[in-house]
Amino acid sequence: MVDVGAKPATAREAVARGHIRISAGALKLIRSRKTKKGDPLQTARLAGIMAAKQTSALIPLCHPIALTHADVRLTRVKDGYAIEATAKTTGPTGVEMEALTAVAVAALTMYDMVKAIDKTMVIGAIRLVKKTK
Repeated sequence: MVDVGAKPATAREAVARGHIRISAGALKLIRSRKTKKGDPLQTARLAGIMAAKQTSALIPLCHPIALTHADVRLTRVKDGYAIEATAKTTGPTGVEMEALTAVAVAALTMYDMVKAIDKTMVIGAIRLVKKTK
């Protein structure tokens, strides 16, 4: 791990985005709330937030960070859902990995919730779009 002990604690924020492409048939079931496993959107949102909080347990050499805020939003788009995560802290190191992990795990959770209906889903375009400090 990189030693960040001498760095000052500053307000930090990161925003990451990704996308999951889902078939029209599966989207119809999701949007009519008729999926057998429950609401994939709320489950994915919660999973993403939980993942942000556990990033250091998932990514080797990633610092454990006390997040002051984590949020995941899934927005309906024509071919599936856009996923955006925000992570914030006040500390000596950034929260990019937490935001990226939140997006990835939210997308994987959507996949898991819908895989019985759609085996053609594609997760992609996961990237950092904003970083402060």
